[in-house]
Amino acid sequence: MKKRLAITAFLACFVPTMTTQAQTTEDVPPKNIIFLIGDGMGNSYTSAYRYFKNKSTTQFVNRTAFDGYLVGQQMTYSQDAKENVTDSASAATAMATGVKTYNAAVGVDNNLTKRQTVLEAAKKQGKSTGIVVTSQITHATPASYGGHDKSRKNMHAIANDFYDEKINGQHKIDVMLGGGKAQMIRSDRDLTKEFKKDGYNYVTTKEALAANTNPQLLGLFAKEGLTKKLDRVTTPDLSVMTNAALKQLDKNEAGFFLLVEGSQIDWAGHDNDIVSAMGEMTDFEKAFEAAINFAKEDGETLVIATADHSTGGFSIAKAGNYNWYPSIIRSVKKTPDYMAKKIKAGSSASTIMKKYMKFSLTTKEIKSVSDVRKKSVTTIDNAIEKIINTRSNTGWTTSGHTGDDVNIYAYGPSSSQFSGHLDNTDQAKKIFQLINGTEKTIIDK
Repeated sequence: MKKRLAITAFLACFVPTMTTQAQTTEDVPPKNIIFLIGDGMGNSYTSAYRYFKNKSTTQFVNRTAFDGYLVGQQMTYSQDAKENVTDSASAATAMATGVKTYNAAVGVDNNLTKRQTVLEAAKKQGKSTGIVVTSQITHATPASYGGHDKSRKNMHAIANDFYDEKINGQHKIDVMLGGGKAQMIRSDRDLTKEFKKDGYNYVTTKEALAANTNPQLLGLFAKEGLTKKLDRVTTPDLSVMTNAALKQLDKNEAGFFLLVEGSQIDWAGHDNDIVSAMGEMTDFEKAFEAAINFAKEDGETLVIATADHSTGGFSIAKAGNYNWYPSIIRSVKKTPDYMAKKIKAGSSASTIMKKYMKFSLTTKEIKSVSDVRKKSVTTIDNAIEKIINTRSNTGWTTSGHTGDDVNIYAYGPSSSQFSGHLDNTDQAKKIFQLINGTEKTIIDK
């Protein structure tokens, strides 16, 4: 009995400290929220990336930046009358509004009613807001946070929403960085000029982005989506854009909400392109690290990272061969798409492949690409991808999405609320709670 009392007294000495720490790191609502989405980043991608990063003699044990912050998983299904596997718009709308909807919907429910997004709720509370992506800024995911439309395909209308839909007389998004000049600069309307007239700084280069001091910022670095990470030279990386956004958003004493998307993990999955997929994972990991580093220094920032769905049915190994060879993938220095364009433009298939594929190619492999050099870029691209998938023993089951659950990573104040097995709508409901003090998803009238 005395021994039990002694142990109880010993533990009691530490209870106040533990409680205080829990209140500080978990229970206090965050001032800032950074929400990161790896589009298409299913669990096979995060697992494969661990293999891909491992260059030591150890057997695939090195951790990625994500691993230490894993807190749970989320369900991804849509509420579509015909399809129960989600697309990016439906998934993003669920995570942004807390409401399930049909595939292609952007910020609207099944009745086409506009639903308030967490970004809009943050703006209503006087916070600054931002969107940072490697796709067009009007693409499905960012569109679902900053716009409302019956279809993700209506990118011009969504671009108009970014400007026309105001909150308390102000533009709802303070920082917008990514691609999409074609959607913002059109014959009927030049939204870059309209934003500039309203005080935004409009930048189109890495240098101009680095020099920016304006808290209202529009940065468009490509006509459509940004150049793929592995081929990127002049356009900024996702981490660079993330840090640039944080620098400006942090000026608001009321805090901020920032959406960051690694958009092209999904695009690589659709193309069954493992080289591009691992390149985009590298880009997204660095952006995640930028968010975590900011949060650790700031102490008032919640970071959440997840995926909207998985893409491609990607498998680590295939056909009964219990090996996956990431060294093959690491040895490829440009994307298959980049090489295909060079070959289509007239370069020798053998020359281009040997220049950028740093493993021993067989005569048959070179011939398989050379034989289709006069066909479409897509055909050449597919031929190159087939070689890499075969050599690395990478499997794919589809060019579309799959219905897998996806991981959730979190750090900072209230991060424990995002642990366990959630639905994708819970992301919005919990963020609404942190911003508004209520989980209710408000319908815009």
